[in-house]
Amino acid sequence: MTQRMVDAYARLPKLVSFLHLPVQAGSDRVLAAMKRGYTTLEFKSVVRRLRAARPDLTLSSDFIVGFPGETEEDFEKTMKLIEDVGFDTSFSFVYSRRPGTPAADLHDDTPQDVKLRRLQRLQALINEQAAQIARNMIGTRQRLLVEGPSRRDPNELMGRTENNRIVNFAAPARLIGQMVDVIITEAHTNSLRARVADVDRVSQEAE
Repeated sequence: MTQRMVDAYARLPKLVSFLHLPVQAGSDRVLAAMKRGYTTLEFKSVVRRLRAARPDLTLSSDFIVGFPGETEEDFEKTMKLIEDVGFDTSFSFVYSRRPGTPAADLHDDTPQDVKLRRLQRLQALINEQAAQIARNMIGTRQRLLVEGPSRRDPNELMGRTENNRIVNFAAPARLIGQMVDVIITEAHTNSLRARVADVDRVSQEAE
């Protein structure tokens, strides 16, 4: 990621405070075997610059566990990277051979049960981080794009925050498609709950 792109997060408020930034692994040895073209230090540098430009930025990423040759030490380095950076969500997978890729010729020497154990540990850590991010949002004012009726309760609405969090709240259906400010009141596993921040203004506009 170029510095110009990083600077855009400081200059352009229209950019949402959420970014998918794939890393795949936290071990430089594994990254080199994957031919990723960067190191963990370079990845962390990008994250530091992004968060300096946009302090409330949350990140998602991609991880592959059990890549050919990945040792326990390599995996622990991935866990350390996750602890250091902090992610809101991830697309995490167990390595599986795909014909036609450079890795297809590598010896896959990691037992499946080890791969699954690593994946479970990795995802549990990211879930823990995501839950903490959600808890930290309680009491904050957030701007939502109202997408439609809530899946939890069709009599309520659902919207997304600028950091891609789903929020359920009570409000008139005419707000669908609009931007609305809310106050976060509860944090759940996969969503937040909120109340409309400017109830009087919303009520007046409904009249």
